Amino acid sequence: MAIIESHDYTLEQVFRDFYVVRAYQREYVWEEKQVRELLEDIYREFYRNKSGSDWEYFIGSIIVCEYQGAFELIDGQQRMTTAYLILCAVRDYREQVKPQESLDSLKSFIASSYVDQYGNERFRDRIELQYEDSRGVLEKIARQESFNDVPNTSSVQKIKNAYTSIVEFLKEKFDEDIQQVKQFYACFIKNVKLVRVETKNISHALTVFATINNRGVSLNAMDLLKNLMFMHLEDKDFDKLKMQWKEMIDILFKADEKPLRFLRYYITAKFDTGERLREDRIYDWFIENKDKCNYVEQPLEFVDNLVNSAEAFFYFKKGKNKSGEADRYLLNISYFSTKQHLILLLAAQHLTIDIFTELCRQIEDFLFVHIVTREGTSKLENLLTQWSEKLRKVYSKSDLETFISEDIQPAKQKLAKRFEDSFRYMNESNVQKKILQYILAKMTQYIDEKAYGSIGAHTDLKNYINSKVEIEHILPQKNDKIKTFFDKPDEIDNYTKRLGNLTLIEKSINTSIKNKIFKEKQFAYVKSKFLLTKSITEKINIGVNTAVDRAVRDLEVFDEWNSKDIERRQEMLTQLAKKVWHIL
Repeated sequence: MAIIESHDYTLEQVFRDFYVVRAYQREYVWEEKQVRELLEDIYREFYRNKSGSDWEYFIGSIIVCEYQGAFELIDGQQRMTTAYLILCAVRDYREQVKPQESLDSLKSFIASSYVDQYGNERFRDRIELQYEDSRGVLEKIARQESFNDVPNTSSVQKIKNAYTSIVEFLKEKFDEDIQQVKQFYACFIKNVKLVRVETKNISHALTVFATINNRGVSLNAMDLLKNLMFMHLEDKDFDKLKMQWKEMIDILFKADEKPLRFLRYYITAKFDTGERLREDRIYDWFIENKDKCNYVEQPLEFVDNLVNSAEAFFYFKKGKNKSGEADRYLLNISYFSTKQHLILLLAAQHLTIDIFTELCRQIEDFLFVHIVTREGTSKLENLLTQWSEKLRKVYSKSDLETFISEDIQPAKQKLAKRFEDSFRYMNESNVQKKILQYILAKMTQYIDEKAYGSIGAHTDLKNYINSKVEIEHILPQKNDKIKTFFDKPDEIDNYTKRLGNLTLIEKSINTSIKNKIFKEKQFAYVKSKFLLTKSITEKINIGVNTAVDRAVRDLEVFDEWNSKDIERRQEMLTQLAKKVWHIL
C-alpha cells in the first residue's frame, strides 16, 4: 500500500469495514442542529430525485489508518457516527412499523462477524467508540439494548439526542409509509458518498489531518496540537499522554480560561516569538519551532510542562502563587479585569516565592499606572512580550532588582506626568467604579499599613472593599439645600464627583451621616478606623515620631468644606498616589 491512498466510496461500501475511535480522540460533539441539517440535505436530494438513481450527495472526507483489523478514524468521527446512528434508527423504525420483514443486509452494516488472526469467528460493531465519555452508549443503540441507564456525560447526551432526533425525523417525513422509508434508506447507502483517505500508519494519518485542517477556516489549534503530540509518540504511551492532555484541559476549564489564549500566553512566556502571536498562528508556530519546544524528541515531557504551567496559570488567576498560597498583589490585580500580566507570571514561574512576590508587587504597580493613564492594550502586550524574554533569565534577587531598575521603573516614569494629571482631574465619571474602589482602598490601606505595620487586616484589600465599607461623598450627592452652603453652587455636581470629595467609611457610620452637610459629619469621621478618613477632621497625634505620626504627617485636616478644600485634598491624594504606586 502507498503511504496515502484515497477512494470515493458510497456509505454501502464504507460500512463493509470496521472503524475504531481511539481513547485519545475528541468525543462526539454534534448537536441536534448539525444532525438535522445533514438529514434535511440528504432528504432534499432524495425528494428531488425519486425517479432516478444517478444522483450523488457528498458529505466530505474521512482519514483512517489500519488498526487491529479495523480502521482507526483520525478525522470524520462526527459524520461517521451520525451516519451509523441513521442506520440504527432506520433499522429500529422499520422493525417497529413492519416487524416481520427481514433486515439482514441493513443489520450487517451495523454489526457483523469477522475472522480474527487465530481463525476464530468474532462479532463486532462497525463503529466502536473507545473514549471514556461515550460510556458504551453507541454499543447499546447498535445492539438494541436500553440506553436509559447509561451514565450521562456530554458525549452520551449528544449521542442520545442525535439518535432520538433521527427517529423523530423519520416519523415526520414518512409517517408509516414503509416503502418510502426503504427507498430513502437505499438512497442513503447508495447515493451518499465520501472520500476515505487511507494512510500507512497513525503518524501519516495525523499529518494528513493537520494539513487538511490547517488549510481550513475553522482551525482548532488545540486539537491539531494534541494530534501533533501523538504523531511523535509510541502506542504504549498514548494513554499517558491522553491523561496528561485531559488534565490540562480540565485545569483550564476550572480556571474558566480559553485553551487557545492559555497556549498563546504560554508560548509568549516561554519562548522568543519576536512579535505578538495571534491565535490563528499558534499551530503554525509549533510546527515552525519544533526544535525550541522539543516535542518531537520528548512529547510527554513537553505536555507535562504544559500541564504544570496550566496549574500555575490557574493559581495566578485566583490570586495565588505557583504553590497555591494567596498572594496579596495578585489578589489586588484581580480588580483590574486584565489578563496580559499572566504572560509575565508564566515567564517567572521558575522564581522562588519571595522573589516572585516582589515581582508581583512591581507588576501590580505598573499595571495600575498603565490602566489609569489609558495606555493601549496592544502596547502593553508588546511590552510584556519583551519583558518575558528578560524575566526567563532572572533567577536571583539582584537579577530582579536589575530588571526592575532597567525596565519596570523606567516604563512607569515615562507615564509619571500623565499619571499625576489623571489623579488631579479624576472623578467618578472618568474611572470605572471597580477601579475607583481599588484606588480609595489602596490609599487607605497604605496609610494604615504605614501606621500599624504589615499585619492582619491591613495587608488584605478585601478589608477595604466589601459590603461593610462604602464610598462616602463628603459634599453630599443628594441634598438640595447644600447649594446654599457651597461656594460654587453652579459647579456642585462636578465637585461632588471629584476624587478629593471621596473617602472610604464604614457602612455603620455612613448610615447616620448620608446627605448631611460637612459640619454635621465631622464627628462621625473621627470614629472611623481608617486613618485617611479619620484625619479629614482630626489631626492624629500619638506621640513623638511614632509610626502612626509618620504615616499621617502629610495628611491635611479640614475645618470647612468648599471648592478650594476639595481641590486641596485632591492634590494631597495625588501626591499620596505617587507614593502608593511608587512614582518617583
